[in-house]
Amino acid sequence: MTLAIALLQPAYAQTASEDVGYTQQSDQARALLEKAVGRYRERGEAALAQLSRQGEFTRDEQYVYVIDNRGIMLASGGLSAIYIGRDVRPMLDEDRKPVFDRALLQPDNGQMHSDEYRWLNPHDGKIERKRVWYQRVDNKIFAVGYYLPRSSPQAAQALLDDATNAMSEDPATTIKRINQLDKAFNRDDLYVFVVDTDTLKMVAHGYNQRLVDTDIRRLQTANGQPIGQEMLKAIDGKTKTRISYSWRNPVTGKSEPKNTLIQHSGHYLIAVGYYAPAQNAAR
Repeated sequence: MTLAIALLQPAYAQTASEDVGYTQQSDQARALLEKAVGRYRERGEAALAQLSRQGEFTRDEQYVYVIDNRGIMLASGGLSAIYIGRDVRPMLDEDRKPVFDRALLQPDNGQMHSDEYRWLNPHDGKIERKRVWYQRVDNKIFAVGYYLPRSSPQAAQALLDDATNAMSEDPATTIKRINQLDKAFNRDDLYVFVVDTDTLKMVAHGYNQRLVDTDIRRLQTANGQPIGQEMLKAIDGKTKTRISYSWRNPVTGKSEPKNTLIQHSGHYLIAVGYYAPAQNAAR
């Protein structure tokens, strides 16, 4: 993906209210957006230059950007400042253009709206999910976003449910799809892994292919925790369980606290883990 404004990409089933662990960032983004809109109502076009400066309208990774109803970037306090004065619509792919166009058509009624898009996080150099709050004022869209490198427990459960249903219907095909990193089973920092309880071998892993065909009993964390044995002990005699440990987040590239949901399906253990909320995870 290029640095083009990949605006307003819909999430899976995750809404703003489900962004567990991001309440502080969300409140800060809304406050920054409200402040920017207030400054524009007070000073008009002269406020746009102020919104593009570092300081008053930037908070940590958050910044304000403004696009008019023709798709022209008018102001930005972040990386997208290089597009000021340019029409960003030709930079959007076909999947995102309709969503972007709908955002431009929002009425000027004083209401904030929320959605997601993907953008380069300058702190780790990766394209990451970003929640955006935006508001239409006159012929302009004012927006502020924050990064979402960690999915919610609800999203993890939804992926586990989807994987379990797929395994029940066609285990061989589902295992193959997981190992091929099919997007249906690989969603941002969420992925599926599967263990065959007959052989105690990892038969599918949606992130680290080197773990496929390994004995689950030998699986350890970076600090030596025998997590494979602990998983087997935790699920023994149960249909489902949850276990906590530290593991590498594929989005941030860092070892972070992780909660993994495990479920029995036939002679398979199917698992999906989610990382600790942003305020608790190391950045």
